[in-house]
Amino acid sequence: MKATIQEENNEYVVYFEGRLDTASAPQVQKDVQDLIDSTDRDIVLDCNQLAYISSSGLRIFLSILKSAKANGHHVYIKGLSNDLRQVFAMTGFINLFEFK
Repeated sequence: MKATIQEENNEYVVYFEGRLDTASAPQVQKDVQDLIDSTDRDIVLDCNQLAYISSSGLRIFLSILKSAKANGHHVYIKGLSNDLRQVFAMTGFINLFEFK
């Protein structure tokens, strides 16, 4: 699992590659912690290369969302596959996030 953060068009974009599961979640949490701690602009979670997300991964997404909203910013998700979209729908997360 790889999570890469880049600044693009006055937003932070987090590129996820691989499987965001229980085994990879602690490292991904460390990778995005600075973003969670100091959200000063909108965030895009790019899931084009994300193959799988577990409940641990969903918690990371939720942490990012809570931090951004607390600071008056938005979190957008783009590139969800149909399988991942079903996970978001079944968990109710589809109603929490905005999609690009």
